Amino acid sequence: MPTPSNTLRGDAVVLRYGKTAVVHGASITLRPGHVTALVGPNGSGKSTLLRALARLHRVDGGHLTLNDQPVSMLNARQFAREVTLFSQSRPAPHGLTVREVVAFGRHPHRRGFAGPSAADRQAIGRAMALTGVHDMGDRAVGELSGGEMQRVWLAACLAQETGVVLLDEPTNHLDLRYQIETLDLVRDLAVEHGVAVGIVLHDLDHAARVADTLVLLRAGHIHASGDPLAVLTAEHIGEVYDIRVEVSVDARTGRLRIDPVGRHSARLRIPSGENPA
Repeated sequence: MPTPSNTLRGDAVVLRYGKTAVVHGASITLRPGHVTALVGPNGSGKSTLLRALARLHRVDGGHLTLNDQPVSMLNARQFAREVTLFSQSRPAPHGLTVREVVAFGRHPHRRGFAGPSAADRQAIGRAMALTGVHDMGDRAVGELSGGEMQRVWLAACLAQETGVVLLDEPTNHLDLRYQIETLDLVRDLAVEHGVAVGIVLHDLDHAARVADTLVLLRAGHIHASGDPLAVLTAEHIGEVYDIRVEVSVDARTGRLRIDPVGRHSARLRIPSGENPA
């Protein structure tokens, strides 16, 4: 995979649905080799902001730039060569194989009606290998489960080989193994390939695991932004999600642990002195 170097920036972005503002003056920067995770409750504006960065939602205030150039100066093909979006709302196309769907990601790089080039085939193969769908390349997508289709669309995005990758809930519908493998893949994109990654996640533990920078949204405003340890505090999470949580750092792994405190939380506790194994 080529090593890209793109910076996508949104400054004081205002977004609306009709006359109702849903994002209020949000600023965000996606840098090469860096994972930025957007988190917040339903309706906080995180997916809308991600779609705006992908030029799929009108910007009513502020501006977007790619490498300090207004994105409005790029045509659709030029933009698609630099930025790709993985969204949850893609339908499963009928009558196509997995490999043919992954090949959709190469369209911005093709000229006219030319067939796939050697570079296209290599990019498609790499993307399928990275997402674990290589062995199902000849299967009809109509035979796939929701989780398998999720990985096929992710492969199509990676085949695009852009410098900026935007991901909206990529771990939804995946079992535990593929959730973790997807998060590892996101880290690989940033660390090994220098990609600027923006990712929307509901799971705060996943966000803490994968992100270099975490953006916590509340009702369309950025409530906190920065290092995950500084953002995912009990105070911040309680204010945004309106629930009491306990936050700690695992002494052995150094990982953040977030435990929501519900009415029945006590019954799940291991009695003192007992071995959980």
